[in-house]
Amino acid sequence: MAGVQTYNLGDWKLQSGQTITDATIAYKTFGDPKSPAIIYPSWYSGSIADNEWLIGEDHTLNPKKYFIIITALFGNGQSTSPSNSDIKPFPKVTFYDNVRAQHILVTEHLKIQHARAVLGWSMGAGQTFQWATMYPDFMDICVPFCGAAKTSLHNQVFLEGVKSALLSAKRHPSAGVCADGALPKGEEYRMWSSEEKEVGLKALGRVYAGWGFSQAFYREKLYEKVLGFKGLEDFMVNFWESWALSKDPENMLVMLYTWQAGDCSQQEPYNGDFKAAMQGIKAKTLVLPGKTDLYFPPEDSEIEVANMKEGVGNLDVFPSIWGHWAGGPGDSKDDVKWLDEKLREIGL
Repeated sequence: MAGVQTYNLGDWKLQSGQTITDATIAYKTFGDPKSPAIIYPSWYSGSIADNEWLIGEDHTLNPKKYFIIITALFGNGQSTSPSNSDIKPFPKVTFYDNVRAQHILVTEHLKIQHARAVLGWSMGAGQTFQWATMYPDFMDICVPFCGAAKTSLHNQVFLEGVKSALLSAKRHPSAGVCADGALPKGEEYRMWSSEEKEVGLKALGRVYAGWGFSQAFYREKLYEKVLGFKGLEDFMVNFWESWALSKDPENMLVMLYTWQAGDCSQQEPYNGDFKAAMQGIKAKTLVLPGKTDLYFPPEDSEIEVANMKEGVGNLDVFPSIWGHWAGGPGDSKDDVKWLDEKLREIGL
């Protein structure tokens, strides 16, 4: 098994009309290329390694059975991103742009013309829906877990809080949904100072803390009982702030835009018709929301499945108090076991 690799896409034209100059997509593979392929995209802020918790000979995603391809989002720091390029400011990137790049990687570089499955958590689920609507004949099975085919209004509001907390360190207000910061009069784009990075990322982490896990998770003090933190402030500092401080603020803004703009109906031939996009899915699809997920509640997933053609979509719900974290990245062992079983039941 090789480590993280990159594939050069050249100048990558985006849905916005902008271009990522000399773009590369990062990826990592597991197993024999002759085995049935599984495409497993990354999530908000996640590196390729952060997906590996679901792969192993003791898991349904068994590299002795499947050729598993983890792909990295533009902006995650491994594919072309603000942190590893001189592209400033970075252009607007959508799920469409990411999945088109993944399709080129898989078909032209890895020489795969059909996948057994596409699956992913959170923004990985958004990419899974994008695959299912964009290349509906490419895969047999889709499993989006704790994610959405279209970013809801409530989710956009949550992300405005995350974005505004980060931008406040620069004294920049949000310019609105699917926009970055509004520059003060006379100010041009500039890099972040060390202090601005630290203050902004810590604020982002604390805003996220109220959303990533559920009320019941905090009520039951699972951050102490399961994750081993000494108390709430220890959890805030050494889990949430520590996670945020490991990131690049511009990378986070690039991926946040991708998330806010998520809508797999914003492409031909659907032209914004969400029902038509859901009707376009042909793969057997298992949608797995979390019972206590504050980003992607089961009600939104019910709407997705209800709009699919009869017999295409099914819904099951993580019976978990871990909130969004029920779907990853592997901290809740019971939820990992539950997800693994659901993947096996659908035919993997």
